[in-house]
Amino acid sequence: MRRLANKVAVITGAGSGIGQAAAVQFAKEGAKVVVVDLRADAAKETVAKIKESGGVAHSVVCDVSRAKDVKRAIDETLAAFGRIDILFNNAGIVLPKFIEEIEEDEWDHLFAVNVKGYFLFIKYALPYIRATKGSIINMGSMTGLAGQKRNPAYSATKGAVAALTRSLAIDLAPEGIRVNSICPAGVLTPLLEKWFAEQDNPEEFRRGQDLSHMLGRTARPEEIASVAVFLASEEASFITGQSIPVEGGATIGYGVGPKAEWQ
Repeated sequence: MRRLANKVAVITGAGSGIGQAAAVQFAKEGAKVVVVDLRADAAKETVAKIKESGGVAHSVVCDVSRAKDVKRAIDETLAAFGRIDILFNNAGIVLPKFIEEIEEDEWDHLFAVNVKGYFLFIKYALPYIRATKGSIINMGSMTGLAGQKRNPAYSATKGAVAALTRSLAIDLAPEGIRVNSICPAGVLTPLLEKWFAEQDNPEEFRRGQDLSHMLGRTARPEEIASVAVFLASEEASFITGQSIPVEGGATIGYGVGPKAEWQ
C-alpha cells in the first residue's frame, strides 16, 4: 500500500532541488501532486518526471509572495483534483551577506518569499485542508535553530518559520491538522551548486561543506524529501509542532568535528 494513496499534495518550489525530489517521491507514494514554481519550464520538467514514472501531476506558475498568484494556484489545484490533503511550503531564496551589506529591498524580498509566501499558502489552502484533516509541512533550516555565519537575514526567516510552525500546530491540533517543519543543514541543490561555482576555489568550498557535517558529506535532496513523505503520511500521525533537524550531525560534536578525521 502506497503511503500517500489518494492524497492531493501542493508543493511549492517544486521545480528543482528538494521540492522536485519531494514531488517525485510523493507521486511514487500515490499522491496527486501540484507542482508550484516561479519558472514554468522547471515546473513542467518536474511534472514530466512524475508522469514518466506513471504518476499524476499538474504544474502551476506562481510567485508565492503575491496573494493573487497564490489564490490562483489554490483554484487551479481544486479545479484539477478537487481537494487538498498536504501543503508542503518549500519555496525559498537565500541571501548570504553580513547584515550591514543587506539593502532594505533585499531584506523585504527575502521575507516576502520565505515567510509571507508560507503565510499566503496556508491562509488560502487552510479551508480545504480542514475539510480533509490534512497536514502542513514547512521547509525550515538549521540556520533558523542554530544560526549561521554571514547569513543573518536568511536565518531570521527560518527562525520565523519555526515559530510559525509551533503556533499553527497549537491552533490547528483541535481540528486534527498536523503542522511540522524540516530543518536541513547543507543540501546539494542547484542553489548550493551555484554558490560553490561562485567561489575562488569551488572544490575547497565543497569539501568544507561536506566536512561541516559529522557524517562527512552533504545531504542529497532525496534524503530531505523522504522526511517530508514521512511527515505527510499516517506514520507521523502523532507528530506535530516539531522542527525536525535533518542535518547529518552538523550541530553536534562541538570541539570534535570530523575535519581532522576526514582530511
